Amino acid sequence: MVDGADTAAYQWRPGDLRVMKRALDLARKGSGYTSPNPMVGAVIVKNGRVIGEGWHRRAGDMHAEIEAIRGATEDVEGAAIYVTLEPCCHFGRTPPCTKALIEAGIKHVFYASSERPRGTKGEGHLELEAAGIEVRRGPMEEEARHLNRAFFHVLAENRPYVIAKYCMSLDGRIATYTGASRWITGDAARLETHYLRAQCDALLIGAGTAIADDPELTVRFPDYRKVQPLRVVLDSRGRVPLKARLFRQEIPGKTVVATTNAMDPFHRSELVSNGVEVWTVPPTAEGEISLKPLLEKLMNHDVLSLMVEGGAITLGSFFAEDLINEVWAFVGARLIGGNQAPGPIGARGVAKLENAPRLDVFSTQKLQDDILIQAKVQKETGEV
Repeated sequence: MVDGADTAAYQWRPGDLRVMKRALDLARKGSGYTSPNPMVGAVIVKNGRVIGEGWHRRAGDMHAEIEAIRGATEDVEGAAIYVTLEPCCHFGRTPPCTKALIEAGIKHVFYASSERPRGTKGEGHLELEAAGIEVRRGPMEEEARHLNRAFFHVLAENRPYVIAKYCMSLDGRIATYTGASRWITGDAARLETHYLRAQCDALLIGAGTAIADDPELTVRFPDYRKVQPLRVVLDSRGRVPLKARLFRQEIPGKTVVATTNAMDPFHRSELVSNGVEVWTVPPTAEGEISLKPLLEKLMNHDVLSLMVEGGAITLGSFFAEDLINEVWAFVGARLIGGNQAPGPIGARGVAKLENAPRLDVFSTQKLQDDILIQAKVQKETGEV
């Protein structure tokens, strides 16, 4: 490990990777809590020993570096800190971390990722260097950027990171030709869905799914104590009945109905009186909800990550506008068959295979007899 006693002929070594991996593991503890801030972990090393650890626990709380300094088992002067994101140098809800690192006498700062483009130094990096601190970017940058991919996407694209989630049979159907879909996957896969929901800021479905399935669209697993993700229903004409479970006041969290001016004013007022927020979004030429203005509105409400759970028409709309960044596909160990049984992504689709987006699969997980496949959509810009 690189620490206060080692400043010559610098190279990343296995010890550095182990410490940064620990920092990434700490950062993951903030999953579902820190948005709109990124997840960050920090480890302080002195004379080859770990003397402090910390992570950003939730937006508004102390940053990982500060927690690591305050929790250190001995004086951190002359030590090295490994942190998953370049230390901040601005006042927000909390004071800048660079000032705290300088005042604590930290002599080496190694960070995995930055809000700045690769190959450039951010203001935090420059401020620490100006104070005589050795600062290096890396290692494990790709892992750190993957952890906070929604955060970095919002910085680059100015709209939420969209995850398409669906369950399908092994032959690619999300329901039978009669519309029956409960249950394509087993208990383990359905429980995993709740863990994945907990990682997202908002969950979205279309009116058809709200009517057919009548879901609560909440996170439900033992000991869940985080804030419920925002629930969003696309309902351009006010078709979802007021008795839908989504609209019940006893369900924790907040529900938003995204609609157009075509919604009946009485239906709108009834929703509002029931505690539902109603957002009017510009319509498309076909009278449907324009997705990009909706995403902009969601981002303005601190939604960095959006899970779109269907149905096929809604997922097809996001697909048609190239708005899907990632796919979470649960594949159930069933065969449904039939020409009329729907697939997960509707709309027209692509005409030629060369126009079909390629996916970068980063995780496959067996859940009893089912499989969860997680993949990023490769973009022409090179972003995945």
